Amino acid sequence: MGVFDLFTQDIAIDLGTANTLIIHNDKVVVDAPSIVAIDRATNKIIAVGHDARMMHGKTHENIKTIRPLKDGVIADFNASEHMIREMIKSIPGLKSRWFAPSLRMVICIPSGITEVEKRAVRDSAEHAGAKEVYLIHEPMAAAIGIGVDVQEPKGNMIIDIGGGTTEIAVLALGGIVCDKSIKVAGDVFTNDIAFYMRAHHNLYVGEPTAEQIKIEIGSALEDIENPPAEYAVKGRDLLSGKPKQVIVTYKEIAKALDKSITRIEDAILEALSMTPPELAADIYNSGIYMAGGGSMLRGLDMRISRKTELPVYVAEDPLRAVVRGTGIALKNLEKYNFLMR
Repeated sequence: MGVFDLFTQDIAIDLGTANTLIIHNDKVVVDAPSIVAIDRATNKIIAVGHDARMMHGKTHENIKTIRPLKDGVIADFNASEHMIREMIKSIPGLKSRWFAPSLRMVICIPSGITEVEKRAVRDSAEHAGAKEVYLIHEPMAAAIGIGVDVQEPKGNMIIDIGGGTTEIAVLALGGIVCDKSIKVAGDVFTNDIAFYMRAHHNLYVGEPTAEQIKIEIGSALEDIENPPAEYAVKGRDLLSGKPKQVIVTYKEIAKALDKSITRIEDAILEALSMTPPELAADIYNSGIYMAGGGSMLRGLDMRISRKTELPVYVAEDPLRAVVRGTGIALKNLEKYNFLMR
């Protein structure tokens, strides 16, 4: 450890639409919702992460909650900068220091991001205190996090289903050969469930409740092993305006999510159709790897496997696969420098 290391700290960030994760010293030190609460009168940030999430959907007119990222990219520059800064401040290893160290960051970005959107991520990180900023594509970070050797001359297909985007990429020789990025992912699933509850049960539920339904009984198939029990959903009756409760089954949620999952399946087939034949042969042998929070939806791996007629493997810890890969790339910057943007 040199003198330079005392003044420079390395952190890896998975700046996600739904959650932001930060790795410092090879450990996930921040895992918080990507949301901020702002005082409308003073425009000051009141809360970030878990505290802001608890306020979401329950605020009065003086407070608003914002999700700074939309569809995997920064939608509110100011709020995202504050969110990154506050989350970095909460890192235990940096709080105990007498002086603020220089920060070297690796941040993962969607593969379909534009140069303008890339610039916004870089600027937000620099304003939050980064001296050096490196960007790495999400599918590449996910592959590294899963344990795939991205540099070998072999085709691997990665599907990363996050909050805002689904990233589908075929990787070989340390590069993305073909990719498809669609704005259908966890947030769209949540909206589908909220719409279904309104249309079929006349029940108005907020985003946090719809998200909870997705976690508790969300399913991609109507025929799964070990199905979850029925779930009681509380909300506001659209006809009477009174609070009410309805019982929902996983089969109903599978119907609600069907169209969005079909769009993901179509995107996967499109990516496969663009794949060079030699890499397609490799994918036939190795199958498809899935990461991201959306891949935890019950039966989704089975449904994609049926559609593609290929084996589908979900990462061991899908929520953290991307940030883990980003952390590995940061730790081995010389080895993975060619992946940085």
